[in-house]
Amino acid sequence: MADTPALKTTFALIVVNYGSSLLLERNLSTINVRDAGGFVVVVDNFTNRQEKDRVANMAAENEWDFLALDSNEGFGGGVNAGAKVAFGRGAESIITLNPDASINSNDLKKLAEIVHAEPDLMVAPTIRTSQGNIWFDGMWLFQESGRVASNRRRKQPRGAKASWITGACFAISRELWQKVGGFDDDYFLYWEDVDLSRRVVRNGGRLSVAKNLTAIHDEGGTQRRAVDSQAKSDLYYYYNIRNRLVFAAKHLSHLKFLSWIAQTPFVSYEILLNGGRRQLLHSVGPWKAYIQGILSGIIFALKIRHR
Repeated sequence: MADTPALKTTFALIVVNYGSSLLLERNLSTINVRDAGGFVVVVDNFTNRQEKDRVANMAAENEWDFLALDSNEGFGGGVNAGAKVAFGRGAESIITLNPDASINSNDLKKLAEIVHAEPDLMVAPTIRTSQGNIWFDGMWLFQESGRVASNRRRKQPRGAKASWITGACFAISRELWQKVGGFDDDYFLYWEDVDLSRRVVRNGGRLSVAKNLTAIHDEGGTQRRAVDSQAKSDLYYYYNIRNRLVFAAKHLSHLKFLSWIAQTPFVSYEILLNGGRRQLLHSVGPWKAYIQGILSGIIFALKIRHR
């Protein structure tokens, strides 16, 4: 990634809300996006009328563009809807940001400048937790098994690998976004960023992490359970297990697809372990998500393969 001079560019910061108005107030309202040369588009995936009204009022107070959806379209569907608004207003690029994340206006501006200068690039900042630990600075997808791992993981899975960029915060030019067609709605939640990264590369784009830029992400702020700080939600398990198979059906050869299917019970169990063993001993929820995710993923994947 080349050094880029300061450029004047119009970008939109897109934030998808789902019952997270308190997080928006704590994080998004503190970012001076206008000073960075952009504007904010908040997309509300419907939860209830009270939440919708709270976010609408917050948007009016902060001069954000507000788009209220009639149903929950998922993360990718929400970003797609926000991108239409953003590009309709003349944005040259979009930057996504989770409701439980924040970024300073200077780094926001630099992200926009990077993709303005290099429109074939999809770029993310380094993302740290509120404690300062690195949460994201690059991820790998291991193509023999469908395992994913940080590039900092000491013991890496075997086989060929491909990089991908997290959806928690990334910048992409209008040109590249429209070329790849945005997010694939089939994923709803999780793996849509892995899929987008794959299609960016297949369409001649590039992926990069700007190590000198930083966003802060309180992982799981919209999904966390009180019983265990390491625990994940059942939705996390279900969609990560399901969507690994959806991705396989869309992108892999027949033999690799069958290989991923064969390894699914083991890789899916490893996904459960992301939430720690304690949760597996005290709740049947993760186990239900495990079974339902595998069954739903196989059924949906087979439908895709036979289209």
